[in-house]
Amino acid sequence: MRRFVTPHPGDDLAAVAARELPGVDEADHQLLSWNLHLAARAGLGRSVGLLPSDIVFTEPPLPAR
Repeated sequence: MRRFVTPHPGDDLAAVAARELPGVDEADHQLLSWNLHLAARAGLGRSVGLLPSDIVFTEPPLPAR
């Protein structure tokens, strides 16, 4: 099972990235690449707003078996 978090009130993807992937360059872009359901919601150049019910995966997809 992949690790995931749910956002805190008022979080955007950058806030989750800073908390969950400290020290990782462009962590918000990394999270976006692992969370295509959020990427589909994002517009170009806009930050990704999160809902309290969103699941944000904090690690890449598992390899296929």
